[in-house]
Amino acid sequence: QVQLVESGGGLVQAGGSLRLSCAASGSSNPIIAMGWDRQAPGKQRESVAAITSGGNTNYADSVKGRFTISKDNAKNTVYLQMNSLKPEDTAVYYCNVRFRRILTYDDYWGQGTQVTVSS
Repeated sequence: QVQLVESGGGLVQAGGSLRLSCAASGSSNPIIAMGWDRQAPGKQRESVAAITSGGNTNYADSVKGRFTISKDNAKNTVYLQMNSLKPEDTAVYYCNVRFRRILTYDDYWGQGTQVTVSS
């Protein structure tokens, strides 16, 4: 029932920018947090950025100063603005949304969007 629809991936040259978006729908439970992970070929999935319902943010050291996560509460949408992109940013990016339940929470993941940065 819950759906997360990602968009915004693509191919850019080093130094360029992309903005990813992820819209969540289908749940009546409140959102605790939203975030983005990425996975490059041959590497483990890593957390890139996260934002809580209150607006607190966290970033991986590798993207601090270059990426910005934001959200639109009315649209249940999370964004990732990626500037000064590097070839090492090339990966499939997955959004996630965490919904609150009474004693626990539910995590949902988007289908992933490819980001490729050429040198």
